[in-house]
Amino acid sequence: MEASSRFLNTELIDRHKAGLNGQLVEKDKDNLFKSITENLVMNNATLVSHYYVDPLIQQITEETNGFIGDSLEMAKFGSNCQTENLIVCGVKFMAETAKILSPQKHIYVPTYESTCSLDLGCPAADLKIMKDKYPERILVVYANTSAEVKAMADWVVTSSIAKEIIEEIHLNDQKILWAPDKYLGSYLQKETGADMLLWDSACVVHEEFKASGLRDLKRLHPDAGILVHPESPSEVISMADAVGSTSHLIKASRDLDFNKFIVATDKSIFYKMAQLSPEKEFFEAPTGGSSSSCKSCAHCPWMGLNSLTNLDECVRTLANEINLNSDLIQQAKIPLDKMISFNV
Repeated sequence: MEASSRFLNTELIDRHKAGLNGQLVEKDKDNLFKSITENLVMNNATLVSHYYVDPLIQQITEETNGFIGDSLEMAKFGSNCQTENLIVCGVKFMAETAKILSPQKHIYVPTYESTCSLDLGCPAADLKIMKDKYPERILVVYANTSAEVKAMADWVVTSSIAKEIIEEIHLNDQKILWAPDKYLGSYLQKETGADMLLWDSACVVHEEFKASGLRDLKRLHPDAGILVHPESPSEVISMADAVGSTSHLIKASRDLDFNKFIVATDKSIFYKMAQLSPEKEFFEAPTGGSSSSCKSCAHCPWMGLNSLTNLDECVRTLANEINLNSDLIQQAKIPLDKMISFNV
């Protein structure tokens, strides 16, 4: 249960800042798009991408009739998709979730390195110790966790459905052990009044948003709405005009009566926001506060490891397959199925 910054690898950050996609010239981009498109057809594969990956990957996903969404939407799409192979562009736990829900399919990722600070910050062995210490509590884990952690859970939730599930458990007078994101857990605790014991871990992107910098930017744009993901610190959440999952924030950016938005989540979400509201302006919420070096710069360094180049290699050669033990799949599928079927 150590701070998320422990998992920030300097080499990883340097590679991310350099831009693994590089400054692609238009010819390179066109050639990669053509290759990816052709090999998706040849290999009976579909792209499933998160809103946080590079806009170019989101673009090719759309152009090839793949799917872009949040982690819950990705999970549902993957289980219903008809192609034999799925290429999951995001982070590894999303690909593992796709494999758990569709064990008969082959799931691939552009790079095995694309992990998550929340996953790294919640080892299954450590969580089991805590679970055994509080056997009377319902274990609810965030989707940003390993397959091994999911297999231990009573419930798996994403940010888009967490509040409703926590409310349901609370109404049944049950106490909760929550892992791993402490900020999302604290937000849910305040929203629902549930008795929740929180694991101590955080997202390296959302933890870096600072209320002081947000207030400074708001003074520059007093007419801007503020959109915040609930993985952010409570001081940032308290300033929001809308709080929610990626899909919720995208909807809010379209529906709320603002022409400008300051957005406290991964900046790659701007691709979809601008697509839906091209007349509106979007600004990154400040990270690191005043006079502080940027650790994440409003973009997940592991999401940034997905590039057109390694995506092309993955689609062409069907490299980097996700494999999980069948017993683990069976156990982890139970709480995932509960989430997907909840209140359908």
